[in-house]
Amino acid sequence: MKKIKFLFVILMPLLLVGCNRKNQEVLNVLNWSSYIPDSVIHDFEREYNIKVNYGTYSSNEELLAKISNSKSGTYDVIFPSDYMVSLMIEKDLIEELDKTKLTNINNINTVFLNQEYDKNNKYSIPFLSTIVVIVVNKDKIKDNITSYNDLLNPKYENNIVILDDQRITIGMALLALNYNMNEVDDYKLNQAKEWLLSLKNNIKAYDSDSPKTFFLTEEADIGVMWNAEAELAKVDGNNIDIIYPKEGHAISTDNYCIVKGAKNKKNAYLFINYLLRNNISSTIVNEYPYISPNKIVQFSSIKTYDIFNNGHYVKNIGENISKYDKIWADIK
Repeated sequence: MKKIKFLFVILMPLLLVGCNRKNQEVLNVLNWSSYIPDSVIHDFEREYNIKVNYGTYSSNEELLAKISNSKSGTYDVIFPSDYMVSLMIEKDLIEELDKTKLTNINNINTVFLNQEYDKNNKYSIPFLSTIVVIVVNKDKIKDNITSYNDLLNPKYENNIVILDDQRITIGMALLALNYNMNEVDDYKLNQAKEWLLSLKNNIKAYDSDSPKTFFLTEEADIGVMWNAEAELAKVDGNNIDIIYPKEGHAISTDNYCIVKGAKNKKNAYLFINYLLRNNISSTIVNEYPYISPNKIVQFSSIKTYDIFNNGHYVKNIGENISKYDKIWADIK
């Protein structure tokens, strides 16, 4: 009898753990890689006893494909960029938000709200913003680079890493030609294609996940990347120069959205509201120095709102996206 009692005492905690895991609520998140520290996810799981299933994607187009081709309820929370929010609204892929469940929304600076892609933020709440910059290893590159057009210099053959993002990269070419980065005119788009083909010999790699790695491993000396990646490339005292190109720069805001038909909607609101906390917002940008919309969190390397406000947003161009798809296929 004592042996039975002893075994019961030993096994009971294990049985409870098994029951807790079986009955534990879940949340299915799909986000950009290197965007939320693991510690933040783990702290959320502990606080709410919710298991977060966390997947990643490398572009808005990949995100759209995953959501469009998944069964209803597969994902709960996603983080599409501005123009993709607009497109997903059109395609009825995201839910209208109940802001009464987002008590920490007041922590957001109003300059980030009510943008053209989602007026009144009915479907989205800004998470983080980023600016596309030119990055130069000044120990290797002594030239004064100020423009996208400077990157065409043949001396930079196989020495440039650029973002693996068709809208940003084609937009860069359009800006270099003094066109609108959301251009849909066939003639201007063909010029942008020719510009990118002229750049092709200089491109070492297309990388949106971790372009900074090419600097850290000294495989490339010039890059076109997100400002946070540029900041992280400066670790260990690397002599990195961050340049805002004179033609202008792309700016992107990624947003919290809840997928249409989400199975774990209550948990989705808990997660978004948790990430909107001041201290959590601070933790995120301390590890990944993007631009936080939080009122009290500093702008990372961005010292004024002027640089932010003078940027160019990627916009939803509807069916004209097929023109960009074709250009992207041709240049890669």
